Formats: sequence, structure tokens, C-alpha cells
Amino acid sequence: MQAAELTRLAEELGLDAVGAAPASAYEETERHIRERRTRGLFADMRFTMARPEVSCHPETLLEGARTVVSAALCYWAEGGEVPAGHGRLPRYTWFDAYAVLRERLDELGQKLGGSYRVLVDANQHVDREAAARSGVGFYGKNTMLITRRHGSWVVLGTLVTDVELEPTPPLDADCGSCTLCIEACPTGALDEPGVLDATRCLSYWTQAGGPIPEEYRGELGDQVYGCDICQDVCPWNRGVEKRRAGQPPPEGAEPHVSLADWLEADGDELARRYDRLFVPRNDPRYLRRNALVALGNTGGDPALAERYAEGDDPLLREHAQWALGRLEERG
Repeated sequence: MQAAELTRLAEELGLDAVGAAPASAYEETERHIRERRTRGLFADMRFTMARPEVSCHPETLLEGARTVVSAALCYWAEGGEVPAGHGRLPRYTWFDAYAVLRERLDELGQKLGGSYRVLVDANQHVDREAAARSGVGFYGKNTMLITRRHGSWVVLGTLVTDVELEPTPPLDADCGSCTLCIEACPTGALDEPGVLDATRCLSYWTQAGGPIPEEYRGELGDQVYGCDICQDVCPWNRGVEKRRAGQPPPEGAEPHVSLADWLEADGDELARRYDRLFVPRNDPRYLRRNALVALGNTGGDPALAERYAEGDDPLLREHAQWALGRLEERG
């Protein structure tokens, strides 16, 4: 199949960018993963970094694999201001864009024919490398995959197929001399351009087990999960709001959450409601931990923290006491 036909099929299915590359090993990416893991830059994250002998070898993911099709789906939506008493979520979590992309890639696989396998948000495959090889986007200095039309406001997915497709070339684009993301990161997690030090990344700490380091809590502001700072300042991300103007937000889109709800809702129900978020061991304590930090940063109701400050859970007790101290400082 020619590249133009693949593009046409993708557009019909509502995919925002698509490309194809031969199913071959990502040798350099595997080397980078092993090197950075040795340096401790991944902290305790596993994901695609846990088994590079699998995630960097798409040729092993399907018998007779010939082509890796990479696709991007833009998730950007207008969000508005965060109300008092609420915490901010990163844009990619406002709705389950991965589920939408997974469904559309499955449809694409059916149209292409042959045998195929869809991998979306899957630990078995480094989707950014496939996207870079096939021209869907390029690696930014913030380590995000940046597309021409939608910047990094995309989720990525992969279709490995035994159908031979015409390869699409990598993008002739890069960040140039821009260092805005590096300068904007409040914790210096991007000080080495193109390399993320997870041990200093705010997004990592909202998803990690254990306590959030005290020196990073204030930098989180009203963020209760993830972090969009390095995307918000990226010049490649400007203009997407005009291209998406007039499009209604996805049904059920949730730009922010009630801190009171996260601190008072039944734990099991809270974990079920936010199962689209990565939470260690699906333990709602970590959502409550994040909410307590946001409460202290935003000047919320101290009563929401007081019961945790006197509770039996050492993790929540320590973060609640920090939040109350922060509220007292704010006056």
C-alpha cells in the first residue's frame, strides 16, 4: 500500500497523524534506555523501560511483522479557569483519549487486512520511537513527541501488521535553539536537553509511591496529577487552540476535580472513577496525598486536612500536617 492511501484511511477514521516504518529493532533506543536506567534517571518507573529487549523490538510482537504503523490523536481541548477548591488535571487525562485511539487503530487494522496487533499505552512497545521513525513527529528537548499540526498535545499508538506498507520519512524538523521548556521546568528535570530526570519531575512525583519530596510540593501549585508546564511553553504547541476552535469538548471531559471530593469520597469508588490515571497499586491514598498538597498550595478549607493530620495513615498524616502548615503561612 502506498503512503497516500494510508493517509486517506487514517483521515477517514479521525486520526490526526499517521506514518509507517519497517518492523525492525530500535537498537539506539534500547541502548539509551539501558544507559539512562543505569544512571537512575527513571527512578522506579518501569513501563517501556522495564524490558527494552521487548519494547525496542517490534519485529517480535507479531509473527511475520513487516510494518509498524504509528498514529497520533490530538487531545487538546479548551479548559477554562480552575475554580476555587479544585485541583488541576493535565490535559491528556481530561478524557480517555487512549480508548478512542485504540478503537480507531483497530478499525485501521481491519481496513488494511492481514494480521495485526494494536498497542496503545502499552509497556511492550516504545511508541515515540515508532512515531519518530515514521515521520509522525520528532523528539523535543522535553522528550515529548512533537507533531507539526498539533505539537505534543497528542496520544500515540501503534499498529504492527504483516502487511507491507510504503515507509514514510522522518520529519525534517526540530527544536532549533529553543530552550523554553528547559527554562520553565521549576525543578530542573530537563537540564540535559532531550533527557528527563524522573527524580526531579513533578509529574513523576504525583504518580510515585511514597511521600512527595517537600522541596517539590510548593511547585505543584493546584496540580493534583501530572504536569503540563513543558508543553504549555512550547512554541510548537501554539496555534492548536485556533485549529480546534469551535470543537466541543469531549463528552465527560474533566479539566479539574474537587479537592473535597478526592478527600472525602469512598476510597474504592474514587479509585474506580479515576482508573484512567496511573496510581501505584490503584491505591486512592496517593490521590488523597496529591489533593492535600494542592489544598495547602491553594488556600483551601483546613477542615479537609485536619482529620488526616490526626489519622493513623503516616503518609496522609505527614502531607496533611504540611498542608495545614502551608495554610497557616498563607494566613
